[in-house]
Amino acid sequence: MRRILCGPAPCQLRSPFALLLCLVGGLLAIASAGGAQGLPPASQVQQMLQNPQLAALLRQRLQQSGMTADQVRARLQAAGYPQDLLNAYLGDAQPTAAPGSMELSAMQALGVAPFAVAGQPMDTGMVAGTGSAIPPESLAAGNYVFGVDIFRRGAPFLPLLAGPVPPDYRLGPGDQLVLILTGDVELAYTLPVTREGFILIPQVGQVFVNNLTFQQLQDVLYTRLGKVYSGVRRTPDASARFAISVANVRANQVYVIGEVVQPGAQQISALGTVLTGLYAAGGVTPGANLRRIEVRRLGKVVDTLDLYDYLLRGDDRNDIRLETGDVVFVPMRGTRARVTGAVKRPAIYEVKERETLSDLLRAAGGFRPDASVRRVAVYRLLPPASRSSATPVRAVIDVPLTVDPPAPGQAHAARGGASIGGVAVPGLALEDGDSVVVDAIPSAMGEYHVTIVGMVRQPGQFPWHQGMTLRDAILLARGPMVGADLREAEIARMPADRSNGQLATTIRVPLDSSYLFDRDSAGQYFGPPGVPFPGTGAPETELQPYDNVLILKQPEFDFQRTVVVVGQVRYPGAYSLRTKTERLADVIQRAKGLTAQAYAEGIRFVRQVDNVGRINVDLPRALAEPTSRYNLILQPGDSIEIPEFQPAVKVSGAVNSPGSVLWQKGHGIEFYVNAAGGFSYKADKGRVSVRFANGEVRTRQRSLFNLRDPEPGPGSEILVPDKDPTPKNWIPMASAVTGLLASLIAMVVLVNQL
Repeated sequence: MRRILCGPAPCQLRSPFALLLCLVGGLLAIASAGGAQGLPPASQVQQMLQNPQLAALLRQRLQQSGMTADQVRARLQAAGYPQDLLNAYLGDAQPTAAPGSMELSAMQALGVAPFAVAGQPMDTGMVAGTGSAIPPESLAAGNYVFGVDIFRRGAPFLPLLAGPVPPDYRLGPGDQLVLILTGDVELAYTLPVTREGFILIPQVGQVFVNNLTFQQLQDVLYTRLGKVYSGVRRTPDASARFAISVANVRANQVYVIGEVVQPGAQQISALGTVLTGLYAAGGVTPGANLRRIEVRRLGKVVDTLDLYDYLLRGDDRNDIRLETGDVVFVPMRGTRARVTGAVKRPAIYEVKERETLSDLLRAAGGFRPDASVRRVAVYRLLPPASRSSATPVRAVIDVPLTVDPPAPGQAHAARGGASIGGVAVPGLALEDGDSVVVDAIPSAMGEYHVTIVGMVRQPGQFPWHQGMTLRDAILLARGPMVGADLREAEIARMPADRSNGQLATTIRVPLDSSYLFDRDSAGQYFGPPGVPFPGTGAPETELQPYDNVLILKQPEFDFQRTVVVVGQVRYPGAYSLRTKTERLADVIQRAKGLTAQAYAEGIRFVRQVDNVGRINVDLPRALAEPTSRYNLILQPGDSIEIPEFQPAVKVSGAVNSPGSVLWQKGHGIEFYVNAAGGFSYKADKGRVSVRFANGEVRTRQRSLFNLRDPEPGPGSEILVPDKDPTPKNWIPMASAVTGLLASLIAMVVLVNQL
């Protein structure tokens, strides 16, 4: 009786049915464990397969991988999958069938799976279909470990599978060659390299090609083919020629271990390098040493890759091509130092044994333009024996810098320093855990400055320097504005004595016309007239730090104020006010008065200042009595409209025949409503309103014993609203009246008893 391990316990094969059950149980166990391809748990796979956007997500991941369709098919074949498995997701056509677990496993083998793998967090952005993955390391404030996310940014380090192989490519089992003979014979053969390293050429026999370069292979083929085909020679008069090429490259199995996301065996192309192997393993972890990645072959270290050479200088000379059985070992991190502040690339960097502060700053991209290059601070952890609860755990090392480095071979070079952007940095040795802080130049508020406000074109704060004058400050503010008083300016200065709570000392300094910077080619000032001020001769005033300069405005200076007069006046238009006290009647007079058709009582006066809006004005009284309150002082932007006389009253709303009725003096609302057919059945008679020609609105006022109606005038409109359709609840009102009457009766009875 045979036994086979199927799942967690052995299963005895007593019948074919038992064998089938055992196989099904084994498959379920593999699926629940994630399988050999690194799939997530079965519940997560089932959830992803139910996602209707999964097909589009797979297509998106393949497009973002940077691989061509031929490269995808070649990698699928190298990993043991059918070449056409993902064809539905490589073109523009929509796939007809939903993807299954085999497609997800193939995507994982390609390194572009839209799910989490062992040791790596779920790519939530990809699962949601957003197409963007956020690296787990933060780029803020130097908390980013430089280089650890290079393999997770959607730029795969895949070899170029299309085109000819490099001249130094060595053949091996799994490669597929194409041999073409031309001339005396016309033949073509597809020749796979066997596991023993041979190719079998018809009529020629076996040829050993394992570990041969292309040049060596051609030499071998000239010898072997020449024995069978006499025309195959190296001479120019050869009657037969051959061409050999690699149709498909093999897949090598390498081992990537150490501080990587997915340590273990990886299937990569024979053209793959160390970077390809690291990418296939999901990249490095934050605890990896990027400066000493070892490649071991047959138990010996054959190469050491410093990833910083590739990331910082683009040097890939040590990124060698891997062979079957190679081991890529990523060790644990070594000495690290953090650099923050005014550098171009703040981050945490790996530091080699003999590298110094200058090497760290150079790796960080050097200083930013706003860096304070006088000194840097290095925060260093104290030895464990020197730490206690009463002392800090870090010490600060102040490192002075030199802006103008000395000549080569002098002091700084002797100390092992280097020049970075014209700044000499000493060769300070670094220790694990060091934190380098490069200060930035303080803002204008933190350094000496002067402030200029008032009648200048660009008021603000400007850096102060020794010998700075008032003229320099006005020039930085782009000169005085029109209307500036150039007779004198006021400067508020920091007081020498603050014992009495004094905040500033103010002084007045003279100015002259030389501060007018807008001049023509002849040096003459051009601009509006103003108050006279001295031509030249004002002494230069030297400013002190934190001075506050105020350029004064000319007394009573203002630009023209305009008002608009339209309608029934003889000369309508936009009028500029002559004085700040010009009134309504003055502007009407400048417009040559009203026309014969003007309706003065219907004036519409609108004020824009402070959003005042319409003002009720009695124009006839303002014209007749210039000192009356209706003769308003005008403000800029006032709008005056004199309408034409309209001898009609418009009736609209809830009336039987809306329209216009000729105005008759002395008649009220009832007259015009009756002329319009009377109130309709839905009219609310208590809320009738009248809009007069000047825009004023008055509403009918009804009391218990009186009814007061506004009297419509020419050009007015009577608006009759509809009743409120909401039914009224009279019960609360009746209850209130009943309670009031009961209280009143009780009071009367009480009074009669007294």
